[in-house]
Amino acid sequence: MDSPQPEFMREAIRLSIEKMQAGHGGPFGAVVVKDGQIIARGFNQVTSTNDPTCHAEVDAIRKACTALGTHQLDGCDLYTSCEPCPMCLGAIYWARPRRVFYGNTKQDAAAIGFDDHFIYDEIERPLAERSIPMEQVLPEEAIEGFKAWQRHESRTSY
Repeated sequence: MDSPQPEFMREAIRLSIEKMQAGHGGPFGAVVVKDGQIIARGFNQVTSTNDPTCHAEVDAIRKACTALGTHQLDGCDLYTSCEPCPMCLGAIYWARPRRVFYGNTKQDAAAIGFDDHFIYDEIERPLAERSIPMEQVLPEEAIEGFKAWQRHESRTSY
């Protein structure tokens, strides 16, 4: 497999600085690369869009999937200026890129106030002990959607 390409990481880093200084959000940037070309650029827009899910990696994944016309990033590499948070990590696994390269570590992010360790802690807790309570409601009705999915003839598995 080919080596990481520094120019793609430099673009993710450039985006992290430029877009943060322009007031879009935190200092995070990402690019998706396929066949040696950047197909999507993403940057943090949490505060400018009031969207807590608009992290650089999620933004880049959304744009790349739109550009490719698919919900998976087969054969793509993701370069991100920082090790992905738990939400972005989940999005990355759903998108299935070939590889991920990152610049800063999650410890570097924690040192400047972006500490996501509490989310990892929450995942390990029983539902009743989480800081945001979670309770199942109407499971016998909710399951009908899953049953309909199983019967749906033109479903796309993912």
